[in-house]
Amino acid sequence: MTKSSAVLFILIFSLIFKLEKLRAALVLVVLLIAGGLFMFTYKSTQFNVEGFALVLGASFIGGIRWTLTQILLQKAELGLQNPIDTMFHLQPLMFLGLFPLFAIFEGLHLSTSEKIFRFQDTGLLLRVLGSLFLGGILAFGLGFSEFLLVSRTSSLTLSIAGIFKEVCTLLLAAHLLGDQISLLNWLGFALCVSGISLHVALKALHSKGDGSPKPLKGQGSNPDRELLLWSSQQGEDDYEEEEDCLVAQGQQ
Repeated sequence: MTKSSAVLFILIFSLIFKLEKLRAALVLVVLLIAGGLFMFTYKSTQFNVEGFALVLGASFIGGIRWTLTQILLQKAELGLQNPIDTMFHLQPLMFLGLFPLFAIFEGLHLSTSEKIFRFQDTGLLLRVLGSLFLGGILAFGLGFSEFLLVSRTSSLTLSIAGIFKEVCTLLLAAHLLGDQISLLNWLGFALCVSGISLHVALKALHSKGDGSPKPLKGQGSNPDRELLLWSSQQGEDDYEEEEDCLVAQGQQ
């Protein structure tokens, strides 16, 4: 339930960094989705202050992360519009940030495990390495699709897509695992789907409103072309100044 606040933080930071314009429809979409997801996941549970603070802090940091990622991907001067370039520069830093946590919590267990370093069954080792390789490919595809979506749309759209995934996960849990869904949960589901549908409709209307032809990618952003145009414009200005001086001298 606390995790549903992530979309609120993304909206707040998008407004702070001027990535989104404050509109009543946008605020309504976020409130519908956040409130609906809160109601959809609501159930009687014990409250833990430490867990609440950790999840709320993760949502806060996630909002900063994706808004800054959008700035990196959509700022032409940085040259990181391609998701592969972004991953090439960010993944090493992400690895360095996660490796100390991995070493503390899983390093000893992994180094003494018979499945990898102390293996006795070669077939088991190959299956474990194959699973790790497949997980790496899926993680790469997920990261690539996330960066691609942010570069083409916005961090808010990515967050809403992630919420749609969470809603599908909860529905599958109810269908396959027998989780009970109350009337309040179903009402929250309806609100969440309404907010997602409204966001899609607003995006479609906005894209139709921007139907004017746009310059091709790269036009006007080539430094050599800009320098050439500036030089030719400067030459024309100098020629006009010399011509005006000659005319003034002739009149004298």
